Amino acid sequence: MQSFKPFEPGLGFRALTAALLPAAILWASPLVAAPTNPSQSAKTNLVRSVFILPMNPGEGRDPFFPKSNRPYETAMTATNNSVEITALVVKGVSGSSDRRLVIINNHTFAAGDIADVTTEQGRIRVHCVEIKPRSVVIEVGSQYHELPISDNP
Repeated sequence: MQSFKPFEPGLGFRALTAALLPAAILWASPLVAAPTNPSQSAKTNLVRSVFILPMNPGEGRDPFFPKSNRPYETAMTATNNSVEITALVVKGVSGSSDRRLVIINNHTFAAGDIADVTTEQGRIRVHCVEIKPRSVVIEVGSQYHELPISDNP
């Protein structure tokens, strides 16, 4: 009488491999195959991620720094069109006659520099257009202003 062996080493694995290998090849072939029509792949619409900065805390917060006001600062400077130019003060002049420098609200400018200046009302984007002997021409928003340079230190 022949004895029953439920597991013969090597025989079951070989049979299983022989049965599943063709199925695995057929399953993976569409993943590896190149597209038959190149114009078909060009027609695929790409989706872009868009992030809109919130204007106030009610519209959203920074997930990494939820107590930060940084996302709203740029919105405040962009919408702050009624900035008082009187908040900008020339505090000093330095440099040589070839390259003059001017200090406006503790920020140093040369002719052509653009920077944010801190005032009591918030930040103001200032473009120093020209430094004259007795005044400074600046651009705030789309308006030009001339700030006087005082003689007293």
